[in-house]
Amino acid sequence: MKIGVLTEGDGLNSLVAEDFGRAPFFLIVDGDTLDYQVIENEFANGDGPGYKVAKAIADLKPDHVICGGIGTHGLKILEDAGIRVWYDYDDTAENCIGTVKDRLALEKKFEGKQRRGLRPPSCPPI
Repeated sequence: MKIGVLTEGDGLNSLVAEDFGRAPFFLIVDGDTLDYQVIENEFANGDGPGYKVAKAIADLKPDHVICGGIGTHGLKILEDAGIRVWYDYDDTAENCIGTVKDRLALEKKFEGKQRRGLRPPSCPPI
């Protein structure tokens, strides 16, 4: 699994950036080994950085992206490329990657086990 993370610094201990387009760096991380590539955001100081960063990241084909927030155009580009976007900016890239991996493991564990068409137990009988 390949994960893109928009960060304030150039390593896994860096905080996730709040602003998608203006993040100083993005990391492309192997979710299994945590090996990563650092890419300096050349679009951070120009016009329309969110769109340009989203296109650049989509071209790298990660499965997931972690960011603090993203505009509608950037989000559409990533979603159209089949990339799932996760939001978090109050922690390090490494911790956020761990959280995403944990969430994905839970989703897989409970996949297909939802009870549909039944009332939740707290509802009174009709």
